[in-house]
Amino acid sequence: MENPSAQKLINKIQLDLFKKGFDAEVLIADLKKLREYSLEEQNPVLTKAIRLTYEHLEANGALLIPIPDDEPLEEGEEATASAPATENDLDSLEYLISLFSDLSHKNNLLDLKEYNKAFLAF
Repeated sequence: MENPSAQKLINKIQLDLFKKGFDAEVLIADLKKLREYSLEEQNPVLTKAIRLTYEHLEANGALLIPIPDDEPLEEGEEATASAPATENDLDSLEYLISLFSDLSHKNNLLDLKEYNKAFLAF
């Protein structure tokens, strides 16, 4: 995200996770505010990822989606989704939030799309 206020909010979310640990209520409120900034930037993949993240957190009280697999596919091979986690996957949550801050890398946008698919399939 390019908005300086959005970047500050992403940094706050990351710092809160690091220092205070996982707090679903605070995180959900921050993500809802972050989504407002993403609407201004008109990036539908990012906006959807943020919404699906906080809806998932509201419904489950945790992030139960693993980090997308980054193994290259062989020709003719289909992607298989990893099994959903049974407990809060903080590594995945931290990675997902880091994706929000820089979408200039093609792989970050691709990973957000994978997260979106995983949220919808959950």
